[in-house]
Amino acid sequence: MKFLFDLLPVIAFFAAYQIPDDSLTGIEYATVAAIIVSALQVAYLWLRHRRVERMYLITFALLLVLGGATLLFHDERFIKWKPTLVNWAFALAFLGSTLFGSKCLIERMMGAQIQLPSPIWRRLNHAWTIFFVAVGGANLFVAYHFETKVWVNFKLFGVLGLTLLFALAQGWYLLRHMQPATETDQGAND
Repeated sequence: MKFLFDLLPVIAFFAAYQIPDDSLTGIEYATVAAIIVSALQVAYLWLRHRRVERMYLITFALLLVLGGATLLFHDERFIKWKPTLVNWAFALAFLGSTLFGSKCLIERMMGAQIQLPSPIWRRLNHAWTIFFVAVGGANLFVAYHFETKVWVNFKLFGVLGLTLLFALAQGWYLLRHMQPATETDQGAND
């Protein structure tokens, strides 16, 4: 359910792009929809948990700035940069976690559920860093070499497909390197 919640602004963007509107271009209409849905996400999380994860705040801020520039200047190039900047921000976070702190980001996210040797955590973390850089680059390639309609489809289906394939590959890799649960872990589950 969280995965679908995370995708709501992208889904709203895609759906709104499909609706013809006389007052705005398709990309502007979609941008307004994504900004509204992202603002509602942040408000909901704040009201429910009294905190909002950085990912939602970064996404909302980039939507406001780049989406606002798209609307103000009637130039879709601004909003087309948003997925790249979000992915590159994630790449920086994953890379930075290997430089600062005792655990890399992927280990902090998944370490409570899976036991892996430290070098494997670092490899996974680097793989996610490379993945986010590549997806950001792919977004720019599609944005500048194809029609906007193709980019809108890529933004939802292409990025989602690439992410699912990468996650499946990561799962296969994890299975090869998972360590057996310790007796303490097994006792806690009994």
